[in-house]
Amino acid sequence: MSRNFLFYVIVLLLFGTGILLVLKYGSQLQADRTLVLAPLAAQSTVSPTDIGRALVENLRHPLSVLLLQIIVIIGLAKMLGALFLKIAQPTVIGEMVAGILLGPSLLGMLFPEVQTFLFPPASLDSLKLLSQIGVILFMFVVGIELDLRHIRQKAQAAVLVSHASIIIPFFLGAAFSLLIYRALAPSQISFIAFALFMGIAMSITAFPVLARIIAERGLSGSPLGNITIACAAVDDVTAWCILAVVVTIVKAAGLGNALLTLVLAVLFVSVMLFLIRPRVDRMIGEDADNWIRGRTFMASLLVFVFASALLTEVIGIHALFGAFLAGAILPAHTHLQSFLKERLETFSSVFLLPLFFAFTGLRTQIDLLGDWQNWLTCAGIITIAIAGKLGGSMLAARWTGMNWCDAFSIGALMNTRGLMELIVLNIGYDLSILSPQVFTMMVLMALVTTLMTGPLLSLLGYSPRSLDGAELAKRNPGSSGHDHHLGHSPRRAH
Repeated sequence: MSRNFLFYVIVLLLFGTGILLVLKYGSQLQADRTLVLAPLAAQSTVSPTDIGRALVENLRHPLSVLLLQIIVIIGLAKMLGALFLKIAQPTVIGEMVAGILLGPSLLGMLFPEVQTFLFPPASLDSLKLLSQIGVILFMFVVGIELDLRHIRQKAQAAVLVSHASIIIPFFLGAAFSLLIYRALAPSQISFIAFALFMGIAMSITAFPVLARIIAERGLSGSPLGNITIACAAVDDVTAWCILAVVVTIVKAAGLGNALLTLVLAVLFVSVMLFLIRPRVDRMIGEDADNWIRGRTFMASLLVFVFASALLTEVIGIHALFGAFLAGAILPAHTHLQSFLKERLETFSSVFLLPLFFAFTGLRTQIDLLGDWQNWLTCAGIITIAIAGKLGGSMLAARWTGMNWCDAFSIGALMNTRGLMELIVLNIGYDLSILSPQVFTMMVLMALVTTLMTGPLLSLLGYSPRSLDGAELAKRNPGSSGHDHHLGHSPRRAH
């Protein structure tokens, strides 16, 4: 011990003395130079005001602002998410509300100085880009969760219900555009672009939120849960394909550019499905565990995801579509899916997605709906969205032979919009298709339609808890075998 201490003292003295000699000799080299810092060095005292000013300036550095934003956003999002979970609502609702509260609708109205300090205009580009990375990873996870087996097993009913739940609200949204186009659409946007986007915005279902609600209500594996998951999966794929076409039409300067973008998009999808997917299946196959343990697996995967997103962004159909397709073509390997979800979903959902909610909240200005005409228009949008999605899904499900109770349950679940709707709305806002007023109305519609799903299911008897095997079998007798008749449930007898 004493030997080590002696060595420690010698090293400090020897090299410390060397540093002093170097500094003393170096100061002689600058004798003929003008010292830029001389006036500051001449100050013998520093006041508390100077210290405070220096700290504030450090806090206004772009990195400091971004870190402060992350702390506030994630803290409030998780707090409200936990609160909404206690009242039987998905945590994503609380996170969406947190984003709106941090925007001009509340914080900016009550404490404008605080809101300006926390979200200065110069910082919004960094916040937007970071949130977009989170959404890209999230859409990749959504693609991973897309189980094509559900679609194949319930193909007929799923396609019928999901497409009815798209075309009916699409028509209602486009028709409603006739009433609001002159008053609320941006002046430079054509009616076709505005109507098409209003239609697709009415048609979205939040597949990830819906899947979590089904699990929380003990419907996983039941006939009702299986058919709803299949419907939502078909809805997701179809709606995103339509959205890609709509974005292509809006962004293209002319018919030639639109056709070129569509051809490139079809080529990209074909390459992903028929060239890359079979090779990925062969490469990974049954050897997924070894691939997962490889040091370069995650790095290679992220490069693939971001490259897919980059290609679709360059093509002109938005980066999110490429990330979604990159997840959808991966092998349906349970261990691989769980590994990727554990690594990526936690990071994107906990860290990055709340930033997206906050950025959306900064764009949501409820004070723009100041008069009764705008609030009446907002109520009309919400009513049309519910009637088209819930009503269309319910009628189509009833047509397939399901009883009214189960058909209404499917309608209530398909009416869930959540985060997916916000993603679509932000695309429309970025393309200047939606005015700030319409954007705010649609955000409120997304909140209302997602909030009502839980209470409607509770009203139907699906409490927010996981059922054990016996209770699940009692509620859904056909859940353990093949579902030859999806409409058969105990409620039919009542």
